[in-house]
Amino acid sequence: MSGRGARKPMVEGSGVVAAPADVVLERVFETFKSQPGDYLPNVEVDRPRRTVAMQGGWWYRGEYTVDEDPAGSRVTHRVYNVATRGRWGVPLANRFFLGYRDKVRAGFAEFLESLG
Repeated sequence: MSGRGARKPMVEGSGVVAAPADVVLERVFETFKSQPGDYLPNVEVDRPRRTVAMQGGWWYRGEYTVDEDPAGSRVTHRVYNVATRGRWGVPLANRFFLGYRDKVRAGFAEFLESLG
């Protein structure tokens, strides 16, 4: 299920949600499984590893890992470039979208709030 392999994430962030890890994992999965719109990414859940992955488009793979934390659950979000062709163009294209990393991190912070 992992897009990780030896690849380094393009963007990574984590935060804590005040709820049990198994509950948070299901909330993450339900959020992406039922996403409305024309763009329907492939969503996978690996419950033993507490990971939800969403992949779509020609390059994007987002992985959410949920680990136990003394305050509830630590959710880590990683964005990977999984392009098989034109892989070199993804970082270049994202530089044209100034603030891409900041936008991903801000969206992730909002997402964490919705999980709590």
